Amino acid sequence: MTYLIKVKVRLDANYLKLTNHFFDYFIKPILTNLPKISVKFGGNYQKMKKYLFLLALAAIMMTACQQNAQKSAQSENDAAVITQQDKDLLAQAQLFFKPLPAAAENPDNMITEAKVKLGKHLYFDNRLSKDGNQSCNSCHNLNTYGVDNLPTSPGDNGISGTRNSPTTFNAALRTAQFWDGRNKDVEEQAGGPVLNPAEMGMPSEEVVVNRLSAVPMYVTMFAEAFPEESITITYANMRNAIGAFERTLITPTKFDSYLSGDVTALNTQESQGLKLFIDQGCIACHTGSLLGGTMLQKFGLYGDYTQYVHPTVADAGKFNETKIEADKDMFYVPGLRNVEKTYPYFHNGGVSNLDEAIQIMGKLQLNKEFEDKQVDDMVAFFTTLTGDIPEEVKVAPAGM
Repeated sequence: MTYLIKVKVRLDANYLKLTNHFFDYFIKPILTNLPKISVKFGGNYQKMKKYLFLLALAAIMMTACQQNAQKSAQSENDAAVITQQDKDLLAQAQLFFKPLPAAAENPDNMITEAKVKLGKHLYFDNRLSKDGNQSCNSCHNLNTYGVDNLPTSPGDNGISGTRNSPTTFNAALRTAQFWDGRNKDVEEQAGGPVLNPAEMGMPSEEVVVNRLSAVPMYVTMFAEAFPEESITITYANMRNAIGAFERTLITPTKFDSYLSGDVTALNTQESQGLKLFIDQGCIACHTGSLLGGTMLQKFGLYGDYTQYVHPTVADAGKFNETKIEADKDMFYVPGLRNVEKTYPYFHNGGVSNLDEAIQIMGKLQLNKEFEDKQVDDMVAFFTTLTGDIPEEVKVAPAGM
């Protein structure tokens, strides 16, 4: 018939991927009643073609929506499939790692709002350095994950030190401070750089106390932070206030959700990286809530570390402090929280690339050569350790 010849409509159910239901109850009646449709339009071919075109377009759109819905449902189903292997990896991870706490509590230095407020002011205050050039935040910048991303940091005198500045985020959970572990906690550590000639350069505790006592704001804030003490502005209280503030610098991530039981928190590559991290033996040193930060370890178990990180000055680690032969090349194992953001790496900041740092650790500490795919997977896992820093933490107090 002429109307069937003129109306060249391609209705291939497979091509359009129409469901049988849709084809039987929507398209088929149209085909059956084409003669009636032709009469309705008075034999006007152009009007009839436009009508059929709109119907076909509607069919295609409805089918596409159905397909998208099916794909979305399938994706959700795929994501919801948790294998026994997934469960086993989570259980294994929970043996070696722990979620971060909300704060790093210290029974000898209770965290209070007034103490934290004072500690943050002190953390950002250049008056704690001899010539007013440095604050804690100069080397441990809260805008850049508690580091300055320099190999070594300049002191108040403008001369760079010999060791990389570790991050202050989550540092209060470490069992010791500094690269040689010489201080037990962040309270003790907070007082060290202030008096170090190569760092903030203040000549004595007395000078620090006198300088702070001359600031009316601090007279009030110290009294509010330490209300039970008659003399509130002391060097010990300065350290405790800064320490209390640093104990709030905790950066939870989706890895903590994972450790708390959400096996879907990590994607496939991140999970593969976690499994490699465990299976390759990295957990010999990198465990706990920080994935490190719990021990001293010899750097270079299977080689001379100086051939890989190229220090500009000789550094034998804890041996420099103790002169005990067993402490030679012993350095404190850093935690891996926010590691993708806290470059450069190692005690001298000698390596800027995380992939390279992983390869070096494999060679020197495990006697292994990692394949590129393994490194990529471990880097993917490390990104799950990067937390979000609240804006209010980054912002310096008014006037600082």
